[in-house]
Amino acid sequence: MHNGAAAAEVLEAISASALALAAELRRTADPVPAGAGLRLDQADRLQERADTFLDGLTKVSGMEARVAAVKVHLAAGFAATEAAMAPPEASPQERSVLQMSVTASVACALTVSEGSATRFLAESGKLSTNLPLTLDGMGSGTLSWQHGRIMFDETDGLDPEAAAALEAHFLDPDAPNPARGCPAGELTPARFRAKARYWRERHHPVSIETRHRNSSKDRRLEYTPDRDGMAWLSAYLPADQAAGIWDRATATARALQGPTESRTLTQLRVDAAATWLLTAGHPVYAAVDGPPPEAVPAGTAPAGLVPAGSAPPGVVPSPRAQVLVTVPVFSLLGQTEEPAVLDGYGPIPPSMARRLVADGATSFLRVLTDPRDGAPLEIGRTSYRLTKPMRQWLRLRDARCTFPNCNNHSLDNDADHILAWADGGGTGVANLGQPCPKHHRLKHTTAWRPVGATRESPPGWISPAGRSYPAEQQDWEPPIWPEPPPGQEWQWLPDWFDQDPEPSEPPDALDGVESAMAFDSVEPPLPLDPWPNWSSPAAA
Repeated sequence: MHNGAAAAEVLEAISASALALAAELRRTADPVPAGAGLRLDQADRLQERADTFLDGLTKVSGMEARVAAVKVHLAAGFAATEAAMAPPEASPQERSVLQMSVTASVACALTVSEGSATRFLAESGKLSTNLPLTLDGMGSGTLSWQHGRIMFDETDGLDPEAAAALEAHFLDPDAPNPARGCPAGELTPARFRAKARYWRERHHPVSIETRHRNSSKDRRLEYTPDRDGMAWLSAYLPADQAAGIWDRATATARALQGPTESRTLTQLRVDAAATWLLTAGHPVYAAVDGPPPEAVPAGTAPAGLVPAGSAPPGVVPSPRAQVLVTVPVFSLLGQTEEPAVLDGYGPIPPSMARRLVADGATSFLRVLTDPRDGAPLEIGRTSYRLTKPMRQWLRLRDARCTFPNCNNHSLDNDADHILAWADGGGTGVANLGQPCPKHHRLKHTTAWRPVGATRESPPGWISPAGRSYPAEQQDWEPPIWPEPPPGQEWQWLPDWFDQDPEPSEPPDALDGVESAMAFDSVEPPLPLDPWPNWSSPAAA
């Protein structure tokens, strides 16, 4: 189907949806009393009106996606038509001028810059030719324009076969290995980008080690002045260093919090980082509220001032960073170059993962995965804070707050019963989630409720209106096996994976790897309830 016919078909669908929505909204025009003393029928009518408005938002969102698809068809059709009108004998210079004219025309039609028009034409051309499932999803209203742009970005640089495989993984339910959890269109763009990047890194034809070596040459620190006497300072550096800095600053900020501390966690985090960078740990006094001080005598802390990034005065807490690293067994042993996963970031080169779990990196929780199916096999137990195996398993299973599309990092979240302890809920992993404090509060103060957790899958959520939002699951994949020695074949499973007795020392191949692995089972039994005295559903 050419671009004009496709655009016309989508416009007809938009028109039908708009007419149906208009008819539903007209029924909400009749006034209904509000407040106390409502009769049952009036309350039902108000609830029906609320549902109509919420349904309207969903339908308008779908119409916006369809309008974006129409724009893609029109832009791609315009560019193709202009190219068809070019003389066959046109020189490269003439074709370049024609492309400049096309870009200028689209920029004027959309009232955007020519740079934005250039990108839009590139996106439209690729979506209409190389990413048909994405454009179909936009045309049906299930994928937004932001999702389409992310698919364009994440397939950039891939050959057509690899790009088609990435698209099929997320959008074709009949693909060999479809994405797990909620559909791509039900993820926020940021969450969809994270999942698409993870899949791209694992399946990229160029080794992540090679790409990381090239990218690390571009590391830099950037400074951007801003308004009101403020500025931005940003750094582009290897992921393990960035994650360690962020987690250490966060842990320091938490240590500084207290009943007399008026600064927010965000403010404490930047105060601590500024102290480390500017003073090598020596205290710098800063105003909690109001203007900065004129001068501060050495060794004193005037009223209203606190040592920036230090508590107690004169001491800068320096707790170790806490980072979860998921490493395929063979990658940890150096047998393959399969990416590991750094919690809160995504895929990292295996050399970086091996460095993080080496001697001295005791602040990193190491997770080994089973060579058979990629399932979590063992969780390291060296962190001073996450000492409960069950909490570690929740962190691995959920990765972040389980509320739909919440990005709150797992270290900031609460452990919470799905069915409250006081109501008879047990403390097994299938009855636990880790919502962030905000959504933990939402659960206990509104009709939002988590449902359907299992040992391997986080809970989905049900809204007060009864709408179901499925859980976003991690796409665990079978790891890559190393090539066998010439003339030999790998035995499918090493003998030590089928042993039944107590966990024993691993074979020589695993020497040097700290291991308390349960070789008798891919799914070792979880420990007994570490919090037997939970009496409040809000306990964390």
